[in-house]
Amino acid sequence: MDQRTDERTDEGVRADEGVRADEGVGTDDGARADDGARATDPWHGRVVIDPCMRDVHGQNERLRAAGPLVPVELPGHVRAWAATRHDTLETVLAHPALSKELRYWADWAGGAVPADWPLNNIITAESMITKEGGEHRRLRRMVSRAFTPRHIEELRPRVGEVAAELLDGLAGDAPGPVDLRLRYAYPLPRNVICELVGMPRAWHAELNKLTDALIRITDDADYAASRMRTLRELFAEVIELRRREPADDLTSALIAVRDDEGGRLSEAELHDMVMTLFVAGHETTINLITNAVRALLAHPGELAPLRDGTVPWSAAVEETLRWDSPVAYFPMRYVTRDAEIDGVRLRAGDAVVACYAAAGRDPGHYGERATRFQVCDPPAAHLSFGHGEHFCLGAALARLEAEVALEALFEAFPDLAPDTSRGDPEPLGTPLSNSIRSLPVLLPEPRGRAGAGDRR
Repeated sequence: MDQRTDERTDEGVRADEGVRADEGVGTDDGARADDGARATDPWHGRVVIDPCMRDVHGQNERLRAAGPLVPVELPGHVRAWAATRHDTLETVLAHPALSKELRYWADWAGGAVPADWPLNNIITAESMITKEGGEHRRLRRMVSRAFTPRHIEELRPRVGEVAAELLDGLAGDAPGPVDLRLRYAYPLPRNVICELVGMPRAWHAELNKLTDALIRITDDADYAASRMRTLRELFAEVIELRRREPADDLTSALIAVRDDEGGRLSEAELHDMVMTLFVAGHETTINLITNAVRALLAHPGELAPLRDGTVPWSAAVEETLRWDSPVAYFPMRYVTRDAEIDGVRLRAGDAVVACYAAAGRDPGHYGERATRFQVCDPPAAHLSFGHGEHFCLGAALARLEAEVALEALFEAFPDLAPDTSRGDPEPLGTPLSNSIRSLPVLLPEPRGRAGAGDRR
């Protein structure tokens, strides 16, 4: 496996450099040889995804230019096809020859995926994210009622209260600089999902240190594995707590299904389901709120129609989801039988990664507005929550939280401004997520914000 890994790296090309390793051959014979190699081996000259994600949109522009489905190398020397364009991604997400079930991935079965690959915890989870057909529907039905639009709308007042509590804390530091991601975008969805899954408030601080272990790519495999073990242990404690002290939360409801009707949910599925609900229920929304605030501060002209009610705050949420998707590349779909999509032949056993941030700026679908941030009503449709039967279960919750968060923030601090003294914020440094590690802003004197969570 190590030898194959080294060979792949030598043949690859960094996407952020914009060239392939096989370019620059100075003779016609060399060029013809490379063309022949590509014809027989689609992985020859594949694009190497930058693990630090230093320029995600520049990287995506080059990927779209390379084709609708591009052979890439993900961090960890893992091969996949990247679905780079909107219409191609839409096809991939619902194609009958592609599956979320790991058993179809040839490189996994053949031992070509490192045992310590940081994304293994996602692709191996016993959850609805990795299941198809009846198994997927069985797991999804157990929690779907908690995420219906009507039930989520009932959470609006509570989300408004959480936002108000956080803004009260920020008001104590105003005027002055603050990291808005750390102090607002992060704790708002985390606190909401913690309440939904029954996580005691006293444990929230520990979660701050652990949740990035699920999504971060790091060269320190031992560190990542240790964080993952600790996170799993913490959720095991939550499950045992709710077994002893049931409450009105999702974990207690799933435990009742497991303990009263054991055939419907295994113990492993219970643990993975609770972990999946927690992580999926807030990681994306942190990025969504961060990206939305950053976009609005960079495009102040788009704030005016939101503030005067001409355009609803939900339009800013949708435009952010399209223009700066909180998810960059999400693994994986596996080819169950040979198929051709948009002129590209996929072979059984191949893996396909969904490039949501690339699809959102596809000029082939969005035309001239593809790279512009433009809040309008109705907003442009997008794929950032997926498509087909795996459409994000928590989409309504993420939309509600972001809408309430934005309205409350700009009501409380209408003169909020970016803090440019700290330079450009660093990207998160993981191909999974598209956002920044911090959001430095300058808080002005706060104003009243009563009722933001109760508005429609």
